[in-house]
Amino acid sequence: MLKILLLIIIFINCFFSYSQSLPITRKYLNKLASTMAGEFNSNEQADQDKAFFHIVLRMKPIWRDHPDGYWFYVEQAVTSSEDKPYRQRVYHLYIEDDTTIVSKVFEVKNPNQYIGAWKEEEMLKKITPDSLIDRQGCAIYLHRIDKNIYKGSTPGKECLSSLRGAAYATSEVTIWPDRLISWDRGWNNKGQQVWGAEKGGYIFVKQGRLR
Repeated sequence: MLKILLLIIIFINCFFSYSQSLPITRKYLNKLASTMAGEFNSNEQADQDKAFFHIVLRMKPIWRDHPDGYWFYVEQAVTSSEDKPYRQRVYHLYIEDDTTIVSKVFEVKNPNQYIGAWKEEEMLKKITPDSLIDRQGCAIYLHRIDKNIYKGSTPGKECLSSLRGAAYATSEVTIWPDRLISWDRGWNNKGQQVWGAEKGGYIFVKQGRLR
């Protein structure tokens, strides 16, 4: 099953390179937000390939009354250490133009106080706009390449990063209704990869929806 999925990914990459993005309307933004809201893990991939870790990814909707798109509190951790997430972010999902949806990325100030907030509504209420740090250049620009498939990436070398000797980071994402693939990598000034998966992106299968 996983090998078939990888072949599909290769086909999509080739197809997307030679095709134009499909139109985006509010309907598709709503569907994408519904797809992203949930709990995902990479267990299937990690069980088949030891180069990948067992990772859990949770995206919990917040600020539901905001009219400017959708907002998510995002937490990512190795499944054996879920109480010590290695990434905590807030995403802002909105339409930029007729063919583009942006997932803008923010860091959270004092992130430790929000660990586990995806399951604690009272804790989520403590996240306010002034507690966010804009990760400029790190937004994902998503395009619809099929009825319910979205693909996108960060722009060029604009997402600066100093992690493990990196100069910048890149992120590539493909989203299906039941899973998503995320490939985050760090690069030094010479364009050499210094962190992130080397063989391909992490395949996260959706386990359930977070409302």
